[in-house]
Order: sequence, then structure tokens, then C-alpha cells
Amino acid sequence: MKEKVILAYSGGLDTTAIIPWLKEHFDYEVICCCIDCGQGNELDGLEERAKLSGAAKLYIEDLVDDFCDNYIIPCVQANAVYENKYLLGTSMARPAIAKRLVEIARKEGASAICHGATGKGNDQIRFELGIKALAPDLKIIAPWRMTDVWTMQSREDEIEYCRQHGINLPFSADSSYSRDRNLWHISHEGLELEDPASEPNYDHLLVLGVTPEKAPDEGEYVTMTFEKGIPTSVNGQKMKVSDIIRTLNELGGKHGIGIVDIVENRVVGMKSRGVYETPGGTILMEAHQQLEELVLDRATMEVKKDMGNKMAQIVYEGKWFTPLREAVQAFVESTQQYVTGEVKFKLYKGNIIKAGTSSPYSLYSESLASFTTGDLYDHHDADGFITLFGLPLKVRALKMAQADKQ
Repeated sequence: MKEKVILAYSGGLDTTAIIPWLKEHFDYEVICCCIDCGQGNELDGLEERAKLSGAAKLYIEDLVDDFCDNYIIPCVQANAVYENKYLLGTSMARPAIAKRLVEIARKEGASAICHGATGKGNDQIRFELGIKALAPDLKIIAPWRMTDVWTMQSREDEIEYCRQHGINLPFSADSSYSRDRNLWHISHEGLELEDPASEPNYDHLLVLGVTPEKAPDEGEYVTMTFEKGIPTSVNGQKMKVSDIIRTLNELGGKHGIGIVDIVENRVVGMKSRGVYETPGGTILMEAHQQLEELVLDRATMEVKKDMGNKMAQIVYEGKWFTPLREAVQAFVESTQQYVTGEVKFKLYKGNIIKAGTSSPYSLYSESLASFTTGDLYDHHDADGFITLFGLPLKVRALKMAQADKQ
């Protein structure tokens, strides 16, 4: 009986070519598993394509709500943003995919999992750390790192390899952007983006929205509600998280929100340049932060900022299934108990403009913040506070002056 391998299958040329390659070089029974994290019409025709390519079976697993509830929301609550710009769209999805691949491997009694990530990227790390953490006994096959047996170097090579194995599918040899899409975002790499000195060709590149210049000349008001840091409605309509993100994607795309051009530091040690479209995610993160401004105290916000950066690093590096991620997430969740309320803002040509925030747990006191003297604040108290708060500075200045005289 042949051993089984679970192939993380996207339906693209790379993973389609891997099917006959696995059978030829390892004599595996290939079971394809496509994980749906909201990539839309990319799933069309997948079953026919996988079976034409020699797969014994294809799983199409709908993980959209799991992805939103168990991976996106913890990162939103943490305000996890990598290198101040990247909202972790690809990074968050990889542990969810790895977990389901392992579950299918167990169900099928497979001995290995195969992925099509390159040897230069972050995804190989994210997939494999997830698999190692959940199923250390399973073998991992990464064809792009096996240069002794994986000899294909181009799309033309892969198309020819498929043709030689009786797989005649309408793949194009034309080069285009390398993209990764899910419900949260779409990333673009390659072509002119490989030169940081080149301006992106946005007319050719954008998928989810338009540039701010092409957005409507009229702004649009949006109202959102949150309960314990979780979004619950948009413009008065209650929805589950995945539908909220879909709605915000439409609104954000329309108004040119969430387009980021970044040169980031990959885990493997190189810099890479990409453009990310995250229209709904950008709105959701901003709305959540606006509510936190009102509810969280200063000391908690300071520590939470550090934890958000740590969470971003953990997720970016593929370390989701670790005690550290669990501990950071537990801290973040403890801060969300009172992040409940309503946020209103206006979308206008790439901008998210505040239009009012309210919460039953707001720490903002109008009487304290106003210039008039209230019952809780005596201006004279500031004298003693400033004396003690500035004491180290004064002592140092006196000591330095004393030393200069010697």
C-alpha cells in the first residue's frame, strides 16, 4: 500500500506540477488539500484540475470563520503590526492552514505533508513550524529546497513538465505579480516591485480597491460597535466577524483605504519589497484603536504596545503554536474586558477620519479635561507633583554643575 502525502494545494501552476512530481519521485498517493481562507474565485475549477493532475483526492476546507475568529481577532486586539506597516495578512493565515493540514493528515493516515513555498520566503518557516509543533512525527517535503530532484526553474519548465505527464491545463507562461489573497488582504510582489526605486503600477496592480486619487470626492461616514474588543456591527447591522470584514473591504476598497508599499525584513535575512491591500483590515484596526484610546489607562496602553509588537514578531516568524504566543494573547485578552462601545469615522480618499467615539467604560472625564477647575483636580497639587517628577533632572543638573567647578 502506497504511503500518503498531503499536499497544500492552491490550484496554481507550482502546486499542480508538484502532484506528478511527488508520484514520480516518491511514489506517493497524493491527497490535495485546499484551505479556503477567503481567496474568492481562486477556488473555481479546483477539483477537476487536481484530479486531472493525478491527485487521488481533493479536500476543500472552508476555514474563513476560524481564520477570522481565532487568528485575525487576536491580532486586531493586540494591534499586531509588523514593522509599523504590515497587518500580517499572509502570516496570520499560515498557522490556520498548517493546523488543518495536520488534521487531514491524521484523518488520512498520511506520513508526510508537502508545501510549495520557496526556499527564500517566510511561508516555508510558518508552515513547517506549525507542522512541527502539532505533528513532529510527520515528514515535511519542500520541493523548492530539493534542488537535486526538483530541477524546474521557471514557469515554462513547469508547464513543459506537466505537458510531459499528460497534464494540459491553461496555465500561462507570462510573468505576473506573485500574489497571496485571503479575506483579510492581498499581497503583491515581483515585476516592477523588485526595484525599490520604481513606483508601483497601481492601475495594473490593485485588486481590492482604487488609489486615493480615484476614490469618490465625497466622504462616507461609517459606524462600528465593539464588545470586549470584538467587532459586532457596521452601520447598525449586526454581523459575524467574517461578514464585517467583507463589508469593510468593500467600503475601504471604494475609498482607497489600506494600500501599503513596504520594504520589509524577512525572517530568512533578506529584505523584500511588496504592496499590500488591506482595506477592511486597516479600518478595523483603526476603529479598535480609537476605542482603546478611550478605555485603557496609560500604563496598560504602554505595556500593550510592547506586547502588540511582540505579537507581530511572533506571528510573522511562524511561532503561533508556542507558549509565548499563548501568554501574550492571554495578556491582550485581559485588556479587552472593557473595550466596548461605538466608533464613528469618515472614509475619504485613503483617510480614516475620526467622527466620535463613545463607551460606557470611557475613562475620559470632561470636567477633568476642561480648563476649569473640577472637584477631582486642584491645580496647586501640580506643584508638588512636578517637584518630585523632575527631582532626578534637578539633582543631576546640580551635581554636574558642582563637578564642573572642581
